[in-house]
Amino acid sequence: MKRPDFDLEKAPFVTVQLPVFNELYVVERLIETVARFDYPRDRFEIQVLDDSTDETVDVIAKKVAEIRATGIDIHHIHRTNRTGYKAGALAEAMDKVKGEFIAIFDADFLPNPNFLMETIPYFDDPKVGVVQTRWSHINKNYSLLTELQAFGLNAHFSIEQSGRNAAGHYINFNGTGGVWRKKTISDAGGWEHDTLTEDLDLSYRAQMKGWKFRYLENVTAPAELPVAMSALKNQQFRWTKGGAECFRKMSKTLLTTRGLKFSDRIHGLAHLFNSSVFVFIFFTAILSIPVLLIKASTDKYDTVMMVGSFFILSTVFLMVYYWLSYRDKTNNSVLSFIRFIGRFIQFLTVSMGLSLHNTIAVMEGYFGIKSSFVRTPKFNISSGKQDWKANKYVEKKINLVTVLEGLLSLVFLGAVVFGIVMGDYGLIPFHAMLFIGFGLVFLYSIGQMTWLNKRSGKLELAEEI
Repeated sequence: MKRPDFDLEKAPFVTVQLPVFNELYVVERLIETVARFDYPRDRFEIQVLDDSTDETVDVIAKKVAEIRATGIDIHHIHRTNRTGYKAGALAEAMDKVKGEFIAIFDADFLPNPNFLMETIPYFDDPKVGVVQTRWSHINKNYSLLTELQAFGLNAHFSIEQSGRNAAGHYINFNGTGGVWRKKTISDAGGWEHDTLTEDLDLSYRAQMKGWKFRYLENVTAPAELPVAMSALKNQQFRWTKGGAECFRKMSKTLLTTRGLKFSDRIHGLAHLFNSSVFVFIFFTAILSIPVLLIKASTDKYDTVMMVGSFFILSTVFLMVYYWLSYRDKTNNSVLSFIRFIGRFIQFLTVSMGLSLHNTIAVMEGYFGIKSSFVRTPKFNISSGKQDWKANKYVEKKINLVTVLEGLLSLVFLGAVVFGIVMGDYGLIPFHAMLFIGFGLVFLYSIGQMTWLNKRSGKLELAEEI
């Protein structure tokens, strides 16, 4: 999409909001980065929406004073309670917003200086309520964990967001790296905090009101990926549970609101329901054990098993989906495809390993079980093997889910051995991936926690899941 003409002399006023909570390691970097925007200085302000309860408050106050001394219009808005968490902070700041447009960045983002110049022109249509950009990854090559996260996120942005937007269907503001028209937020009912994904919730309410969203594939918002398994789990839990909560909250409205296109209703329901894929993965994994035993004890259901194996073809479609988004293509397409196959298998394997954790999140969302907004710890890692073990925000306790992940790894190892002994090799690849997936998630979690707790000489079992 070609950028619309933009008259800098008529540049609209923009408010840049930075919602943060206890971000000791990255908040200075964030503020300094946003202060370097090349948008006209008299046409934007910065609001640091600070819910912190530790020394981050003082760090922000000092940095804000330093930036303000350079002539930047910047404000430190500190709340003494976290009512509504991020959504609550955004909602409470609305009456202080001077801008016609609001750009939002989480603490792990490092937007380019030209971010506003690259996004604001796309509001040329008065019905455009949101412009969302693609996330890029400043520490993609840090570890296997970050490489797999980048692999999955690239597919979300390049295929899901691009495809839905090109077809005119509903997309979502991704919580950060995008810009809202202030009027859109108000018209849609404002920020609400009854789900863990306030961004998805408000996105659907706005689009059902008739507002248009634009996704810019070629404009990136650089960000840092979590490098610790506990941080990734926190993020996954929030995203998957929040998606389920939004399905529970919005599905009836999506079906009954007058004037919506039938295709928007169908695509919207599928979008809101997509975090449930982990439930199907997990229960397919569990049910594969009795299937293996049935196959070993009788040939009565061989025809059913053969017909069921037809659905393995769905993996081919999934592979095409990820291949189209794969950003490591080279001129040697054969070698590139071979590398892709390896990465695809790794990604599926670790996704299987996260299925128990994410299934609990999804089911809590559907059953209306409320939980706190647990933000993802940030590390201030951009490249190289920088040490993050001293990060005080990282989870240092083993919870019950981690223990169960270790046990499930052993169960599926047993299934692999059983299949070999019985000469039934059909399910061995599936069970091997489950064994490795649950095992990797367990070992990543235990390895991280063991290192963090070695000084105390013990590991603790968390009371809560």
